[in-house]
Amino acid sequence: MMPSPLSNHHAAAARGMRFTTVAACMMLVLSGCASVAPQRAVPVAVDIPVNWSTTNVSATTGASSLAQWWLRFNDPLLASLVAQALQANTSVKSAEAALRQARALRDVSAAALLPTVGSSASAQRGISGGNITGNTFKVGLDANWELDIFGANRSALDASEATAQASAASLGDVQVSIAAEVALSYITLRGAQVRLAIAADNLASQLETLQITQWRLQAGLVTSLDTEQALTTAEQTRARIPALQTAIEQARHALAVLTGQPPAALSTVLAASDPVPQAAADLALSFPAETLRQRPDVRAAELQVMAALARVSQAEAARMPNFQLGGSLGLVGLTLGALTSSSAGIGALLASVSLPVFDGGALRAQVRAQQAALDQAGMAYQAAVLTALTDVEDALVALRGDRESLLSLQRAAEAAGNAALLARLRYDSGLIDFQTVLDTQRTQLNAQESVAISSAGLSTDHVRLYKALGGGWRPEDSDATPPSSADATRTDPK
Repeated sequence: MMPSPLSNHHAAAARGMRFTTVAACMMLVLSGCASVAPQRAVPVAVDIPVNWSTTNVSATTGASSLAQWWLRFNDPLLASLVAQALQANTSVKSAEAALRQARALRDVSAAALLPTVGSSASAQRGISGGNITGNTFKVGLDANWELDIFGANRSALDASEATAQASAASLGDVQVSIAAEVALSYITLRGAQVRLAIAADNLASQLETLQITQWRLQAGLVTSLDTEQALTTAEQTRARIPALQTAIEQARHALAVLTGQPPAALSTVLAASDPVPQAAADLALSFPAETLRQRPDVRAAELQVMAALARVSQAEAARMPNFQLGGSLGLVGLTLGALTSSSAGIGALLASVSLPVFDGGALRAQVRAQQAALDQAGMAYQAAVLTALTDVEDALVALRGDRESLLSLQRAAEAAGNAALLARLRYDSGLIDFQTVLDTQRTQLNAQESVAISSAGLSTDHVRLYKALGGGWRPEDSDATPPSSADATRTDPK
């Protein structure tokens, strides 16, 4: 008996299906055996000293001892301002949005490793010569899977993951920087308020001296030269006050903007004068290598190296063959009711491979471009390490020098105050000339102002040292999901 054409057709279709299935299985086996694992990035080697050159501050500590370092200044208002800035500062919010974007792009890259499935439905009506020839209804599912044999998609995922982690570290760097900026602006404000009080006190003393010289002039005991000299000194001191008031207002504006508010929002909160906050002197340093692990900017630069190396692997894999599996499963019928019949089912399975043959050298050039980007990332990492080491060394040197200077200036200010008091008493007794009184008053003002400046500088040195040491940031903080803008709460410094 001769086989019918229909049976021949079914046999051919079965053979084709078996062939496609065998080919798909072979490609799956090949993908498991020949998949090329992407390269893992190795941090760029940088020479790191064993110890800091400044040895007056020693011992070791972990990054946790620097967490919320601003509390070491024992100033509740400063702590409140820092907390508010970390929630509402525009740079922090921008960095949080960048992190959310990087994590979303990482999820996009991860999805490329999985099959894609789509659905479709259609209705078709045929017309010939004005007559309806028939209807066709179709519904189906389409699937496609790119076999990542040479690791192109895996490398893309590694690059996206490293970029997301670098973005998280960059957020930490922004937070550290903003906390430091708030503290520095706050110290500038308090330092200017202290200097304003010093200028006001000295002006009051100099005005009293001017009044005395005017009385003595009326009595004929001195010449108008003494009166003019006293007036000159008083007005020179008075001229300092507007500049200090300007500095105070500008510091208030800076703090308001840092906390995400209009410039004048904190004028009432910061109207009262307070001393310059001083940090405890019991800070213990970590070793240089440990400090680098605590620096979010160094960690971000290292992760960018890892991302760049993954992109090199991705570019190299793009030059290799690309294998794909595809298939479709659906129902077709002349009527909607026919879609439920057993004969309505159709299906297809496709295995394909593609290989770049000629592209004018574009893929090779892409590999070279990514290798150059890797070299740039390596240099940026080395620069970040050197900058971190320099920041700590500079802060330590400044801290040591300002401590020594402050002790000397405090002794000088005390001696200048005693000298000014003695000079005025001796002048009242007629034992010295008025020029000596003026000289001692100027010296007293300068010495007191130098103490205020040095005291603020010492607090500034501590802030910069805390920032240079990483500001309390820890690598595991990168895993925390930042709050959204809707979840951010505002801390009122009042």
